[in-house]
Amino acid sequence: MKFLNSLRALVLLAILLVFSEGVLAKDLHERLGLGFKNNTALSLPSIAVVYYAVKDFAFTGGAGINTEKDYSAYQVHAGMRKIIFMENNLNFYTGAQLGLSSFETPTSGRNSGVEILAVLGAEFFLSGLENLAFTFESGVGISSVKDTRFRTVGDDPFRAGVIFYF
Repeated sequence: MKFLNSLRALVLLAILLVFSEGVLAKDLHERLGLGFKNNTALSLPSIAVVYYAVKDFAFTGGAGINTEKDYSAYQVHAGMRKIIFMENNLNFYTGAQLGLSSFETPTSGRNSGVEILAVLGAEFFLSGLENLAFTFESGVGISSVKDTRFRTVGDDPFRAGVIFYF
C-alpha cells in the first residue's frame, strides 16, 4: 500500500513537471511561509512554518493537535532545510527534523516520544502563483512513540505540504 502511495506521488510529480514550463525557482531569502504538512509518524496534519534566513537555508516548524475524547494526539516539530540544487522550476533540498509526539487510546493509555527525520525534498512553484509552494519529501526516520522503530518517509499527493510565502 505504501508503495502505491509513493508511486502515485512520483506520477503526480512527473505530471506537474511536464505541464509546468513557465515555473521558476524562487529566491526565498528572508521570506516566511505558512501552510500545512503531514510527514510525522502519527499521521497528524500539522500547521507548518518555513523561514528562509538566507537564500539556501531555512528553519522549519509545525504543530498538530487532535482533541478527540479518548483518542487525543499532538505533535510539535522543528527542523532545518538546505537547498542543494536550484533547478529552473524546483528547489531540491535536504533537511532534518526533530519532533515530540503524544497520543492516547482507551486500551493503551497515553504514549509519548521523540521522532528524528532526515529528508530529501523538492519545493516547486506554479506560474502565476509565485508565492504558493508545493513540497514533497522522502527520507528515513526513527520514532520512539510507544516503541522504538525505524521508518521510511514518503509524501504521497495527499500528505504533501502546501506553503504560502509572504
